[in-house]
Amino acid sequence: MPSVYDLKPKFQALLRPIVRQLADAGVTANQVTVFACLVSVVLGLDLAYGSRRWLALPVWLFFRMALNAIDGMLAREHGQASKLGALLNELTDVIADAFLLLPFVYVPGWNPLITGFVIFLSGLTEMTSVVGQSITGVRRNDGPMGKSDRALWLSVIAVWIYFDWPHHELFAPLLALVLVATVYNRARHILKGE
Repeated sequence: MPSVYDLKPKFQALLRPIVRQLADAGVTANQVTVFACLVSVVLGLDLAYGSRRWLALPVWLFFRMALNAIDGMLAREHGQASKLGALLNELTDVIADAFLLLPFVYVPGWNPLITGFVIFLSGLTEMTSVVGQSITGVRRNDGPMGKSDRALWLSVIAVWIYFDWPHHELFAPLLALVLVATVYNRARHILKGE
């Protein structure tokens, strides 16, 4: 199933010169990982506590995707891979996603229960990937709502909310359905051994 994740190799090629400069400057993959998580937590809390800075979300989500690619490239291409790095990578992704989704619970018209379910399903998609890697040795990043796809859709929704366009509350059940499809899709590929 098509996914924004399919663009990752081209995105990494664009980032490679920056990654080299960061490595030469002594920046570590783990520092980038933790930084991306901390900014996500702060922005999520800011929006959850009533800030109207919704347009900051798409900007940050783009930079977060870049930072996620950068930390992986620093680890793989500059000899910084470690067990701590692998653990931080998985845990901080789920933490950051949860905090970036948290503000949507408080958006007028959004059902908090469904939005909470979206947060849960977002974490479940990542857990399915990790379980897949432990079973088959291959990480499943299938769509239709992988991490990069979520970033794109949350950006669209944040802009929608900022401009107060109608029916934005319909995005929550739609996200939940597509996340369920993503978990199913990943699990199906894992069980087939693909």
